[in-house]
Amino acid sequence: MPPSVTNRLISALPSKERRRVFERCEPVNLEFGTVLCEPGEAYRHVYFPLNGFLSLVATVQKHPPLEMGLIGNEGMLGATMILGVNTVPLQSKVQGAGDALRLSAVQLRKEMQQSPALQKIIGRYLFVLMAQLSQSAACTRFHEVDARLARWLLETHDRSHAEQFHLTHNFLADMLGVRRSAVTIAAGGLQRKQLISYSRGAISIINRKGLEAASCECYGEAKQDYAQLFS
Repeated sequence: MPPSVTNRLISALPSKERRRVFERCEPVNLEFGTVLCEPGEAYRHVYFPLNGFLSLVATVQKHPPLEMGLIGNEGMLGATMILGVNTVPLQSKVQGAGDALRLSAVQLRKEMQQSPALQKIIGRYLFVLMAQLSQSAACTRFHEVDARLARWLLETHDRSHAEQFHLTHNFLADMLGVRRSAVTIAAGGLQRKQLISYSRGAISIINRKGLEAASCECYGEAKQDYAQLFS
């Protein structure tokens, strides 16, 4: 029997199929800053994070990268393969070091052919991911920086499985698509409200309920989408 699986997509499979997928995967360590795939490439592997997390990043020439979505142990990198397309749509970078299960793209296609349950789960997750990407685009356009920062910190906290994580102002500025000064002001405001503690890039969530209240509605809507399909 495999050890306890903490990726929620694999855990949702029937026991026989869960064991088979687990046996086909190899454990890997995700190192911070590693780029796992670039747009236009063919998927060589897909990843099921356990306690690390990944960013889906849009890149435009001569502009800083913009984060569009996060993938933690609730999901997988490579869900678009369920559509029969093997091309990577967005850059994926490790933003939270940790462990993951890796499966070759060839093996995933074989497993999907054998398992209607796996097809269904990946298809549902892809819907959630598409909703997250759309919500992120709208959030970037319409919501204030402090509310967006609160949302991003909550999403990171959900996936980091730790009370403290490390994020620099420069990194947050790139992820939110704003100037570093805007992040400094927004983070300072959340700290003055005693919602977070921030020092030299180390962030701790002090008042999670307060941070949820400070966030825009996008955070709650993303959680609701996932809960409805994976209850």
